[in-house]
Amino acid sequence: MAARRMLIIGGDAAGMSAASQARRLKSPEELEIVAFERGHFTSYSACGIPYWVGGVVGGPDALVARTADGHRARGIDVRLRTEVTAIDTAAQRVRVRDLEHPGADGERWEGYDELVVATGARPRRPDIPGIGAPGVHGVQNLDDGRALNEALGKDPEGLRAVVVGAGYIGVEMAEALVSRGCRVTVLEQAAQPMSTLDPDMGRIVHEAMCELGIDTVTGAEVTDVLTGEDGRATGVRTREGEYPADLVVLGLGVRPETGPARAAGLPLGASGGLLTDLAMRVRGEENIWAGGDCVEVLDLVSGRTRHIALGTHANKHGQIIGTNIGGGYATFPGVVGTAVSKVCDLEIARTGLLEAQARQVGLDFVTVTVESPSRSGYYPGARPMTVKMLAERRTGRLLGVQIVGREGAGKRVDVAAVALTAGMTVEQMTALDLGYAPPFSPVWDPVLVAARKATAAVAAGVRGAGAGEG
Repeated sequence: MAARRMLIIGGDAAGMSAASQARRLKSPEELEIVAFERGHFTSYSACGIPYWVGGVVGGPDALVARTADGHRARGIDVRLRTEVTAIDTAAQRVRVRDLEHPGADGERWEGYDELVVATGARPRRPDIPGIGAPGVHGVQNLDDGRALNEALGKDPEGLRAVVVGAGYIGVEMAEALVSRGCRVTVLEQAAQPMSTLDPDMGRIVHEAMCELGIDTVTGAEVTDVLTGEDGRATGVRTREGEYPADLVVLGLGVRPETGPARAAGLPLGASGGLLTDLAMRVRGEENIWAGGDCVEVLDLVSGRTRHIALGTHANKHGQIIGTNIGGGYATFPGVVGTAVSKVCDLEIARTGLLEAQARQVGLDFVTVTVESPSRSGYYPGARPMTVKMLAERRTGRLLGVQIVGREGAGKRVDVAAVALTAGMTVEQMTALDLGYAPPFSPVWDPVLVAARKATAAVAAGVRGAGAGEG
């Protein structure tokens, strides 16, 4: 009997995790696995690019978990610099293009029995003059990281860098550039940086970034990228002014990369991400699977699908797809929207819903905000952190937590993520048996202090300033 054929579009986290897991379960005689990757690398950590640029870690090789040759040695046919341009679901085939040898001879059709769409996401780029000029850098893949490092050179001290966007990518790149000695300006269109936080928590981040020497301008809508006579970027213009730059970095987030999937008529959600069932099979298809940054996933708190681009999810998706294609059974239940980041020594974390998201799905809620030390107040190094908590008004169910603070703040969000996944109430959270010692926490951990205050707000039925209308 001929081996079944598994084709994978995309050679990073979701795609190669699916390939590796399927290979563990099926031999090459049972299952042929072919992965198409349009870049130069497989199984790499895009999340590590800011730390490579900042000089904290080496790269690009240090950011590659397994090379193409490493995958090939395990019986996975990896084809680099090969792009999938079309999907023909009726004929069970994809059209591929050899990027190293373009032209009619470089295109062909490849058939499949099982297809995995793991095309990831693409950076958001505003449609403005000069956006494609040399000197404007994205940070989506290792080639981007290499280009930015080359632009910085060996001695970037004093270079003027403008970062457009103050989400996770933007603040991480701002930190990286500051650590390299650049003079950094961050331009954010919203009223506060970090739109993944509520505005009041984003304000804390804004103040801290300015204290760290990062000129952070909010309410700044970029209208065009300025260029010199040689066509290179020389600055950025907003409606209010101009900001000179030796290099421009885009930190505007990403959107699902689903061009061929969309053209093939595969189902997409509100964000443009592919829709799948719990087994990560594309809805309405028997032998097409999807995972990673190109899909939407179920939000366990709101009950709706959403697009969250994180390597943690992508690796899990790939494991599940590979298990199912390999003859096993696995499902992906959903997410609670946990994320953590930092800019210099400021740690930023969130999980669950923001106020606007809770209102959007019709939840009635209370909010509380507390400031508490990271350690016992008498222990050296104690620093304040701010914790904001949302709870459903009538039931007390935890809906979301945001944390901003210094050392020891960010990973505290994991406690809230577990509570959200378990569907706990804030009252139940107050009894959690968390680890305590003066170097690590006060007697009442900051998350539990917020839970106690939220419990009182729920009991009192107080309609706070941030309460949603049910």
